[in-house]
Amino acid sequence: MRILSGIQPTGQLHIGNYLSTMKQWLDLQQDEECVFPIVDLHAITVPYDFKNFQKIIFERAVEYLACGVNPQKSIIFVQSKVKEHSELCWLLNNITPVGELLRMIQYKEKSKRLGKESASAGLLDYPVLMAADILLYQSDAVPVGEDQKQHVELARIIAKKFNHKFGETFKVPKPLVLKTGAKIMALNDPKKKMSKSAPESCLFLFDEPAVIKKKVMSAITDAGKIIKFDQNKKPGISNLLTIYSLFADIPIKDLEKQFKGKGYAELKKSLIKILTEKLEPFRRKKKELLNREVFVQEILKNGAKRAEVIAKSTMEDVRKKMGLI
Repeated sequence: MRILSGIQPTGQLHIGNYLSTMKQWLDLQQDEECVFPIVDLHAITVPYDFKNFQKIIFERAVEYLACGVNPQKSIIFVQSKVKEHSELCWLLNNITPVGELLRMIQYKEKSKRLGKESASAGLLDYPVLMAADILLYQSDAVPVGEDQKQHVELARIIAKKFNHKFGETFKVPKPLVLKTGAKIMALNDPKKKMSKSAPESCLFLFDEPAVIKKKVMSAITDAGKIIKFDQNKKPGISNLLTIYSLFADIPIKDLEKQFKGKGYAELKKSLIKILTEKLEPFRRKKKELLNREVFVQEILKNGAKRAEVIAKSTMEDVRKKMGLI
């Protein structure tokens, strides 16, 4: 089975990114063929730091590797280095109704934030580029968080439409979404999703121990004392239990028993210990790789070559089917 999933080179990776997507990558790469692009073309659909963009892309590659993505088992590369992504996106645009794009939740949210007059055509077209990313590699499945599931559904629609119109060409991919932990909530507002745009509410993968301690201890809970999972009545405690469960690999029911009769402070202190221990190898590896730029760039270069072999094969078939050659 071929898997494709990518993360934009914007901001820092937080634990929600890791638990909803990257943790799946590490499991999947053991047995499946995985393609993990750093999707820089997606990042430029909104205002971005173009002066430091190459530095940010490099750091994202370092973070992939520090988290355990293995270049011997997975294809890691920068999206824009494989030109077929852009070509396939343009071709798929011609069978994708604008109405489908206007219904995308992320477009509605981002265009509202930016102002509809300022939102770019690239932002509207983002889901078609994502579909091109997926279909270009004949992907069987796409590990995503809940917020990207709608985009995978559009990729499925586009694949089916293309196959019906031009003949069997693309595999129809399926989304892989974790049942638990697909959405990690903000520490300071557990009714909102954790977001890198609100750093104070966000636990980043490479936060230092003192920062982890400060953020967890100040996390919103509730006025009660019972440590129980209930997303409606106790969203803050439920969020902390979810994070604890996923990092410690302990069922939430067992955690409820473990902390029965104990206070919120004790839960938080124990969670801080778990997070500090689990994230320390990531911090250590990142520091090492930041000093090995030639090594990391060679991994990306080789990854792009491997990706290009698959992409060129797909595009030759697509061009023939569409009457372009």
